[in-house]
Amino acid sequence: MRIRLSVALTLSIVATAYAEKPAPYPKMAPLDQYLMADRNAEIALARTAAPASISGDATIMVLTKRGYEEAVKGKNGFVCLIGRSWLAPLDEPELWNPKIRAPICLNAPAVRSVLPLQFQLTAFALSGATREQMVVKLKATLATKSFAPETGAMSYMMGKDQHLSDRDNHWHPHLMFYMPSTIGEAVLGANLAASPVVGGPSVVAGVGTMPVSTFYVLLDKWSDGTPAEAHVH
Repeated sequence: MRIRLSVALTLSIVATAYAEKPAPYPKMAPLDQYLMADRNAEIALARTAAPASISGDATIMVLTKRGYEEAVKGKNGFVCLIGRSWLAPLDEPELWNPKIRAPICLNAPAVRSVLPLQFQLTAFALSGATREQMVVKLKATLATKSFAPETGAMSYMMGKDQHLSDRDNHWHPHLMFYMPSTIGEAVLGANLAASPVVGGPSVVAGVGTMPVSTFYVLLDKWSDGTPAEAHVH
């Protein structure tokens, strides 16, 4: 959804690369392709989303055939996990890309107000729903008006080994801030020349305007402190 919840909701930025081409991933691949066989490797990759000072004490969740499950109990309120392709907006060309691995660490307000919808999208995907069926389910879910970002909801996506799309798998290390959909781009000076802030309100075909505006603040270092390579978009 263009609520751009996660991780992976960053994928909406690269959608234009496929605007005139057939969808590269028309349907969901076998579930095993989305899972990581090595549980410890998934935990380690999830921790790369944020500096160790944050992710080291975070709760870590891993994806199973039943959905996301707690693998490590944390103590600082953050939750880190690996976002999969279906956490992107449902009209994304790479919605079913099994290679997507998007490490993200959400703070406590985002865990309470953003993560539940990520889990709902995951449940839709794991149920075997098609893209079209997920759109219907998402529209019905949002009609309940039970999802809205808490004040201060944000997340870290600073993992050097992230794969956010086939076009630009690493993109930029960045922070994500979740705000009410009434907050427009101009309020934060987003998407202007030389501005480090991108994103804003968005609309998903078949669903409508999303209840959350997601803004990205681009960073110049990965979570381990090494410099990020320059990207041109």
